[in-house]
Amino acid sequence: MSPCRLDHLVVTAPSLDAGAAWVRQALGVSPQPGGEHPRMGTHNRLLRLGDELYLEVIAINPAAPAPTRPRWFALDRLGSDAAPALSAWVVRTSNIQAAVSVCSEPLGAVEAMSRGALDWFITLSADGSAPLGGIGPALIEWRTAPHPASKLQEQGLSLAKLKLAHPEPERVSRLLMSLRLDAPVTVSAAARGSKPRLVARINTPHGLQVLSSAL
Repeated sequence: MSPCRLDHLVVTAPSLDAGAAWVRQALGVSPQPGGEHPRMGTHNRLLRLGDELYLEVIAINPAAPAPTRPRWFALDRLGSDAAPALSAWVVRTSNIQAAVSVCSEPLGAVEAMSRGALDWFITLSADGSAPLGGIGPALIEWRTAPHPASKLQEQGLSLAKLKLAHPEPERVSRLLMSLRLDAPVTVSAAARGSKPRLVARINTPHGLQVLSSAL
């Protein structure tokens, strides 16, 4: 199996406007319009972090019918007054079935998704949550080319590092090794009983800035 690579970071929010405002305040740039996900009843805005890497702000689309299954990234559990946060990350593979078969942790079922002219496969848990208490990645295999990040506006952003903190760091490290992840991702130990945490350090025109998961 070829090495997996970091595909995108996910900021969840109770609304797209709230999420975009949070990202703009943190990074000094505004996400651009994305599109709608018909199967999930969600929509997004996007920021380019590289030729094949981007930041996604995602929220429930109030104009779309509710899906018959839980939405991804635990959006159904997000209250209307919840703060936006870096809540998930997605890893790209050229063969999602092969990656799932060798993965050391269950990442969910492989589902087909779309947004406009884009089509892909992605792993989704039955309840919409991320693996390993929210810190494990989803896997994605794009079925269309070029990568969507290549069409986004260049705003001088790039990922310096993604830090993962978990009470069982050895499980996280084993998962990343099973995926042969090639990305600037580090794993550290969190205190027993604490919540797993994601922290992204992002280079911006205004210097190094940070996005993190909810405390």
